Amino acid sequence: MSWDAFLARHGAGLQALLADPQQWLALAAALIAAALILVSAFVKTIIPLRWLAVGSNLGFIVYGLVHPAPLVLLLHLALLPINLWRVLEMQRLTRRVSRASSRGADFKVWLQPYMKRRRLRPGTVLFKQGDRADRLYVLAEGRLELVEGGRTIEAGQMFGEIAFFAPDQRRTATVRCLEPSTVLSIDETTFRQLFFQDPAFGFEIVRLIAARLSDDVRALQGRLQSGPTL
Repeated sequence: MSWDAFLARHGAGLQALLADPQQWLALAAALIAAALILVSAFVKTIIPLRWLAVGSNLGFIVYGLVHPAPLVLLLHLALLPINLWRVLEMQRLTRRVSRASSRGADFKVWLQPYMKRRRLRPGTVLFKQGDRADRLYVLAEGRLELVEGGRTIEAGQMFGEIAFFAPDQRRTATVRCLEPSTVLSIDETTFRQLFFQDPAFGFEIVRLIAARLSDDVRALQGRLQSGPTL
């Protein structure tokens, strides 16, 4: 088909389409939505990416209503609440991190909504030396024992974080329950999702873990300086 024949066949319909203000609105909404999708390809952080997705959903919903395009409309009506929910979740996490940081609160306090609770009976071994460290723990109540070191873990303490972040991710000690206890844990997948979804969360985790390691180093230096006991 020649170009002249194509124009003769479709030109009248195209002119009628563009003469309708509603179709101009639909076209503009679709172009804006497509532009937002293109911009999202260059965004590296999740919260702006989600907001761009929300904007594109709204643009395509307008297009689907006005054009009309039922399949486009249904798809983006389904995606819009999902994207809104995810961006609100991440903003709540960001506010929680900011409040905890400003108060100097330990991150285990604001990490609890993402952790699973487990009850332990006396004598239960939570993990053994050499096991893969796929969880980070907080002792909510009770008392645990580091078998190899003979040290106890009291309620409120975080443990298992060193191996959790170590390159080989292997437990360096066995933890056994001394009395009825409740532990909170977060798995590696959930932790990674939180870490990469919100840069503020990741920065705060790095800062707090570094502070904890610094405390351990200072304690070790203090014991070395005090010398052996007779």
